[in-house]
Amino acid sequence: MFFRKKRKLNKIGIDFDEILMDSQNLGAFDTQQFEGRIEQSISKKSILAIGVFFTIALFVFIGRLHGLQIKKGQAYFEMSEKNSLDSEIIFADRGVIFDRNDVELAWNERTPEMAEFDFSKRAYVDAPGHSLLLGYIKYPQKDKAGFYWQTHSEGSDGVEKSMDAYLNGVNGSKIVEVNVRGEVFSENVVDAPEHGKNLKLSIDSRLQGKMYESIETLAGEIGYLGGAGLVVDIASGELLVATSFPEYDSETLSTGSDRESINAFIADPNKPFLNRAVGGLYSSGSTVKPFIALGALNENIINANTTVYSSGEIRVPNPYNKELFTVFRDWKKGGHGTTDVTKAIAESVNTFFYAIGGGYEGQAGLGISRIEKYIKLFEIGDKTGVDILGEVSGVVPGPEWKKKVFDGDAWRLGDTYNTSIGQYGFQTTPVQMLRAISAIANNGTLVTPHVVLEKKMESVAIPEDFLLTDFELVREGMRKVVTEGTGGVLNVSYVDIAAKTGSAQTGAQNKFINSWVVGFFPYENPKYAFVVLMEKGPSEGERSASFAARGFFDWMRDNTPEYFGEPVIPETPELPID
Repeated sequence: MFFRKKRKLNKIGIDFDEILMDSQNLGAFDTQQFEGRIEQSISKKSILAIGVFFTIALFVFIGRLHGLQIKKGQAYFEMSEKNSLDSEIIFADRGVIFDRNDVELAWNERTPEMAEFDFSKRAYVDAPGHSLLLGYIKYPQKDKAGFYWQTHSEGSDGVEKSMDAYLNGVNGSKIVEVNVRGEVFSENVVDAPEHGKNLKLSIDSRLQGKMYESIETLAGEIGYLGGAGLVVDIASGELLVATSFPEYDSETLSTGSDRESINAFIADPNKPFLNRAVGGLYSSGSTVKPFIALGALNENIINANTTVYSSGEIRVPNPYNKELFTVFRDWKKGGHGTTDVTKAIAESVNTFFYAIGGGYEGQAGLGISRIEKYIKLFEIGDKTGVDILGEVSGVVPGPEWKKKVFDGDAWRLGDTYNTSIGQYGFQTTPVQMLRAISAIANNGTLVTPHVVLEKKMESVAIPEDFLLTDFELVREGMRKVVTEGTGGVLNVSYVDIAAKTGSAQTGAQNKFINSWVVGFFPYENPKYAFVVLMEKGPSEGERSASFAARGFFDWMRDNTPEYFGEPVIPETPELPID
């Protein structure tokens, strides 16, 4: 009963479904589908083999599971517990700073020495004269535990500081999983960083570098302590040049690793951290004379035909003793002879300005009140509002100022005379003189100088009805400074320059001088104004600020003639040699 009875074969020996069909006995036979093939049931051996395979696989799986969960489960648990998830900063790059010609002045880069840091290095243009303008930054800082307490780069001086919020981006973040060995197991960005905005300046880096080099060269040859140079578009207020000598190195201060160099900058008696262009205060000297002349012309104290005889000095009698005199001398022994206003400006005739400032013999003078009025109309002594850090106010001397400074001392006629030639208590900055000279060049509009190119132009008309002929007369005198007077070194063939030189004695026993040259170009159609200031040189020095300006203009002739109204001629490419 345990054995199955064998099936009997029918009398023909084959079942009907086992008959092979082919194309010979079935016209619809499809050879591609193997129609007619005999179907057979799965054998016992196949079923057994499959069963054995799955049984083995099950035991292997159970074994592996036992190993992971039972034998090594605790170890893997402890290892997973030691993995950590941390939130890390993705540092945003600061915006790139460009000059007006799209030359990079400050940018970001990854360097081998910065490999250990999570942020980019700030790099600066390899050209002199830019550091005090651009400033420097402080990189993000970590505490002793390795956590960042300062999470962004911080502008510390110059444009980097004044435009810090604009240049700084917004940091992002990521989740980082670190295994027991301290290796990054995985990381995922949560918030992508928003990089800072790029900034374009009005500065022409070519002119900036060359002005600095010209000042540096003259300082080294003569012994000046420092200097400053500026060039501005008199219509827009865009500063093409705003440099100060000497300067620190932006990258050195940003990195902070070269302590020896940093300490040298700090200890330098020439003050490389002082931006003299906006923060240096100097007696204006004779550069104030064009403004005194404009005031006298506007008050009808003088006109184009008024003359004063210059003998080399004026002698003012003592009101208490007619036999005693106070002598106010001209810089030129023997004087300049008969002098009108254009000659007085051209040759910087002190005696002429003594007379029209304080009055002398038959010539009426402005008096100190009106001198103050006209100097302040051009905002000499006031901040210009320039977007460069470190700007300071100046001083215009007067009776009230003297009372405060000299413990109630009264104002005297001699004080008025000295004020008329830019001496006594005058203190001004190069950028203040630049703005004032620009107003002479453009017929009386005070334009606020600026270095951020996109900044909206700001200007104000001088609140006084000057005659255009008065401006023209003063500009004529400034042109004669170059063609006939004290600024002859600037009498060049490639552009007509109008200027006013000035010097002011300083230091103990007037041992040193500050040398100025201010002006504009081209003379017939002024577009740009300039100032060069050389600080604290030897009084006997024969080379003034005009020489630094001359070196600068000569370079412009050869390299940037477009500023003189000349077309730029492209270089002819060399033809290949066959």
